[in-house]
Amino acid sequence: MSHIHDHEDSCCSSKAKSKPRHDHDHLPEDGDDHDHNHGGDASAFKTYLPAIVTLVMLLSGIAFDNLFKVEAFQIIRPYWYIVAYLPVGIPVLREVWETFKAGDFFTEFSLMSIATIGAFAIGEYPEGVTVMLFYTIGELFQMAAVNRAKRNISALLDVRADIAHVFRNGKYESIDPEKVLVGETIQIKAGEKIPLDGKMLTEKSSFNTAALTGESKPKTIYKGESVLAGMLNLDMVIEITVTKIFADSALSRILEMVQNATARKAKTELFIRKFAKVYTPIVFFLALALVLIPILILGNEYHFQTWLYRALVFLVISCPCALVISIPLGYFGGIGAASSHGILFKGSNFLDLITKLNTVVMDKTGTLTKGIFQVQKIKSSLAEEDFLSYLVALEAKSTHPIAKAIVAYAGAKEIRPAESIEEIAGMGLKGRVNGSEVLAGNVRLLEKYHIAFDLEIKAIEESIVLMAIDGKYAGYVVIADEIKEDAAEAIKQLYANGVNQVVMLSGDKISIVKNVAGLLGIKSFYGDLLPEDKVARLEEIKKDKTRTVAFVGDGINDTPVLAISDIGIAMGAMGSDAAIETADVVIQTDQPSKIVTAIKIGKATKNVVVQNIILAFAVKALVLILGAGGIATMWEAVFADVGVALLAILNAVRIQKMKF
Repeated sequence: MSHIHDHEDSCCSSKAKSKPRHDHDHLPEDGDDHDHNHGGDASAFKTYLPAIVTLVMLLSGIAFDNLFKVEAFQIIRPYWYIVAYLPVGIPVLREVWETFKAGDFFTEFSLMSIATIGAFAIGEYPEGVTVMLFYTIGELFQMAAVNRAKRNISALLDVRADIAHVFRNGKYESIDPEKVLVGETIQIKAGEKIPLDGKMLTEKSSFNTAALTGESKPKTIYKGESVLAGMLNLDMVIEITVTKIFADSALSRILEMVQNATARKAKTELFIRKFAKVYTPIVFFLALALVLIPILILGNEYHFQTWLYRALVFLVISCPCALVISIPLGYFGGIGAASSHGILFKGSNFLDLITKLNTVVMDKTGTLTKGIFQVQKIKSSLAEEDFLSYLVALEAKSTHPIAKAIVAYAGAKEIRPAESIEEIAGMGLKGRVNGSEVLAGNVRLLEKYHIAFDLEIKAIEESIVLMAIDGKYAGYVVIADEIKEDAAEAIKQLYANGVNQVVMLSGDKISIVKNVAGLLGIKSFYGDLLPEDKVARLEEIKKDKTRTVAFVGDGINDTPVLAISDIGIAMGAMGSDAAIETADVVIQTDQPSKIVTAIKIGKATKNVVVQNIILAFAVKALVLILGAGGIATMWEAVFADVGVALLAILNAVRIQKMKF
């Protein structure tokens, strides 16, 4: 955890011992103790005990002063209030000493300490205790709100299984998932969480994928398909082969993304931090001026105690806590709300940036279409079985959805060994099967190797894979994809939410791209693109500096474009690792409509942050003026500081309750 007197965190950090420290910058790592006020009744009571003792003594003192009017109380009155002050005052005074040793005098700790000790010096004992008590209560509320926001985010994702049942030495052993190796077989019973990423060995089972995708609808996964850590097995005892170690699992990556999200600050957040560091010393010297300058103007009419009281009120009002805590808390809320909708922002800066989004560039396959292809037709001079045996030998080595569709169509036949396989970007595959050189890919691949084929093939609108053996054209396969159910509505809603240009880029043939664009209402589209062509198109769009551009993609070939866009959005926890690593926002449900949800959450977060800034500045400015003029007392000052901070915190927490 960051030390309390870190210059970046000197404002609004929690207190020592009586109020355990928390860090506004980072989500808790696993194993951090964040149970200060929610880890059982005993620890909660211990956290609040200093404030309770002070409150009871303060109320008793005010009652002896004003209700019972006990004369004997007047003898011990100063000592009573000093004792009442100590439980909440000592932790703050200790922090003043710590920050002072670190060379940082102008913090909220020093402002509160000077204001309250000054109140004692002029005999305003109840006010001095009240200011420190309410400041402490404000900090406790703030700590609870921050921890709640952190817990909400972590609870959405921290669904890792503690135990893996791994098959070793002829029996299943229960061990820590971190000790399981790739290639080992693990067993998961009905109702248990999947501990590691793997491939299904059992025929089929249903899974609850809500922890990864936010979707409550069960998903059926069949033998040979991938299952991910964090999924909940619903049906029966299953076995899977582990494909990734614990640290590399999809769930571990997602958790890491969310835990690192708040390290990347929004510009508003960074500005407020810098502002607070300048603002605090300015207010301190203004308060000093409020005591000293009237001597020059009023002369003999100057009353030191009156002007000191006004200066102390001024100091209490000026504490920048409401700003420094409510703004990061607003972004916490936004990141948490997005997570509950299956959207992961890798930083609050992207939550801010998505509100300015006016151009969305989208990949086609797997983003707007399902990427689930089916073989429609095979046309070849060879027997279908021979044709497929050569084609499958190459395509079995590819992870492309079209390749998977061809392998699935061929069924569980024995796959011929293929050698010297080479992927030719944006075109297809080349390799040796049974001693023959085989090419499998699109029209451009055959043209590159000067292989003659029937030119009528170019007129086919669907996706096709052509094959050549030893330099001679051997035939083609027709493949069809399906548009996602929410794709058309997503495009419509993007236009309704401030996006004025949607562009579709695809490596697929232009006839297919044109057809999909027409069905979805996309006016700007480009087909037959290689990965480098997509980069060139995006760079061309970005030349217009008025545009804030998001690229949405899912495949490894989308990684360069995701990297150069203003906001890279990767579709799906099932998308490629490289795309998810490179992206700034990850949409886990594979639904394009979630882009609109992300924009709405970004805008709601920004609205709350702006509301908090206006509220804090307006109330503080008003009460500062009243305080300097002697109209506002210490009680109004407490409201201007703690009251505004609490209102801002409640406003920030509201984001997590909003419907999007």
